[in-house]
Amino acid sequence: MNTEINTVVAVVGPGAIGTTVAAALHEVGRKPLLCGRTPRDHLTLQDGDRFITVPGPVQTNPKQIARTADLVFLAVKSTQIDAAAEWLKALTGPETVVCVLQNGVEQLDRLATYSLPGQIVPAVVWFPAQAQSDGSVRLRGDARLSLPDTSASRVVATALQGTRCSVDLAANFSSLAWRKLMQNAVAGLMALTHRRSGMFGRADIARLTLAYLQECLAVARAEGAELGDEVPQDILDKFRAAPADMSTSILTDREAGRPLEWDIRNGVIARRGRVHSISTPISDILVPLLAAASDGPG
Repeated sequence: MNTEINTVVAVVGPGAIGTTVAAALHEVGRKPLLCGRTPRDHLTLQDGDRFITVPGPVQTNPKQIARTADLVFLAVKSTQIDAAAEWLKALTGPETVVCVLQNGVEQLDRLATYSLPGQIVPAVVWFPAQAQSDGSVRLRGDARLSLPDTSASRVVATALQGTRCSVDLAANFSSLAWRKLMQNAVAGLMALTHRRSGMFGRADIARLTLAYLQECLAVARAEGAELGDEVPQDILDKFRAAPADMSTSILTDREAGRPLEWDIRNGVIARRGRVHSISTPISDILVPLLAAASDGPG
C-alpha cells in the first residue's frame, strides 16, 4: 500500500467539504485530481480574509480517467453516491483507499453495495464549510477529520500530513461518529424551520433540542457508543454559541430544493431505535416531515 507523501489523490465531489480538502492538499503542493458533475477551471476556499485558489480543471467524464488513484476522498452526499459510482469504479483499484467524507454512521454499509476493490475508511468531518452563491466555499473553523485507527486510515493521515486539515486516528471512532450524528440530527430542525443557528437561542427550541438529543443518546448508547450524560447539553451549547447566521448543509439543500439527507441523519435514529425497542417519539414526528420536505409529493 502506498504511504508516500506523493500519493496520487482524487477528490470526488468538489463541494464544501471536497473543496476544503482539495485546498488543504494544494496549499502544501499536493495537487489532487478533481472530479465532479460541473466543469470548472478552479475551486476557491475563503478562510477569513484569505482566499485559496485550487487550479482545475474539474474532470467531468470518468471514462477519461487513465489510472486508479492511491487515495480517493469521496465528498459527495449520501443522496449522490449513485451519481458518483462511475468515478469510484474508474479510480479504485485493489490498493486504493477510499475515505468517505459523509455524514452518518452507515458509510461502510452504503459503500459495500458497490463492491469496490479497495479499502473503505469512514470519517467524521468536524469542520464547518459553507458553499457560497458565487461557487466558492467559506471555511468557518479549523479543519479536522477523525478516522478509525487502522492501516488504511494512516494512508489518509500521511496524505494530509502538514496541511491545514488535521487527522485524528481514534480508538473510539464509533462513539465520535455517533456524537457527530447527534449534532447532524439536530440540524434537521433548521431545515424544517428554514432558520439558521440563531434559532437555538429560543427557549422552546432549546427544550425541544435537548429532548431530541436525549432520544438520540439512548439509541447511540444501545449501539455501543460511549457518550456521557453531558453530551446533549454540550451539543446544544455549541449551536447556541455559533454565529446566528451559521447554516448547515441540510438547510442549504432545503433552500435550494435539493433532496435532503434525512434518512442517514434522522431516519437512522428511528430505525436503530426500533431494533433496540427504544421509543423515539420525537423522531417519529420529525422524520416524516423531513422526508416529505425532501421527496414530496406536493
